[in-house]
Amino acid sequence: MAKRFRAAVIGGSGYGGAELIRRLLLHPEVELVRVSSVDHVGEPLAAAIPSLEGATDLRFEELPPARAAEGVDAVLLGLPHRVAAHQVPEILALPRPPLVVDMSGDFRLTDAAAYRRHYGAVHPHPELLGTFVYGLPELNRERIRASRRVASPGCFATCIELSLLPLARAGLLEGPIHVQGITGSSGAGVSPSAGTHHPVRAGNLRAYKPLEHQHLPEIAEALAAAGAREPALRFVPVSAPLGRGILATAFVELPEEWTGERLLALYREAYAAEPFVRVPRTRLPEVAAVSGSNFAEVGLAAGPALGGRRTVALLGALDNLVKGGAGQAIQNLNLALGLPERLSLEDRGPWPP
Repeated sequence: MAKRFRAAVIGGSGYGGAELIRRLLLHPEVELVRVSSVDHVGEPLAAAIPSLEGATDLRFEELPPARAAEGVDAVLLGLPHRVAAHQVPEILALPRPPLVVDMSGDFRLTDAAAYRRHYGAVHPHPELLGTFVYGLPELNRERIRASRRVASPGCFATCIELSLLPLARAGLLEGPIHVQGITGSSGAGVSPSAGTHHPVRAGNLRAYKPLEHQHLPEIAEALAAAGAREPALRFVPVSAPLGRGILATAFVELPEEWTGERLLALYREAYAAEPFVRVPRTRLPEVAAVSGSNFAEVGLAAGPALGGRRTVALLGALDNLVKGGAGQAIQNLNLALGLPERLSLEDRGPWPP
């Protein structure tokens, strides 16, 4: 049976692109017809993604953006930051532009000054900032359904936002929020660097970009949109010797009447209808439970009341390449194409991971 939609991937040789391709090849309603890349040109996809050996006859092609987007219903971009911004305008200028789902940070923000500060470059097309819907389904589902331009969130951003959204919506989030996030090595991309190379990462924990990570402004924008008042994140990311996964812990001070039981009830109600967010009942969130899947877990621990206030730790876990990356991009694709949101995303991941 013919599939209803045709899609292309631009930037398909990295880890995020690999996850996009793998799940699109399994998609019952979307046919992957083209993969563009500047690497492995002319080679089969399995040259960069060994698990796809024998799964497809597609090859990597080096194509201008408009050519890569020709004749398809949707384009998914797995390009690096500061690269997507140069390619997207050519796609949008087509006579009948396709749906664009961008996984980079180039169109998540609305403020060109914030982009320059956090991404280290002047945005080449600031007129397009604010024209993309921020692709966190748990926040913007209906807007995503109505959009033809979606900027999928960053991996740390997704994890931290899901951990804090119920508090923001309840009017309980205001001012400074202290967060530590631990991430696996695949988040640094396919090309090793001095800080991500296996010999210095294995057996090591290392903080990087403390208090200045590029996901800070998108988190603040998302939480403010959900109801937080002047949210100010104090975020320290930590690289860990994991291939996949993020565990983030946010610390907030709440009025003492917000006990752990009351907060858990708030979180369970907030996510009861969400297809990919779980609040575990017998344990706290952990990476192994979500690795390889599009599921995220959130949970909390509430401290004792002191002086009318109590400290609460909000925890989140997800796979940075799936719910924190390509899986969420496909979730957005499904929504924007009017398809069931769960298509190609319902697998639970392996155990043990």
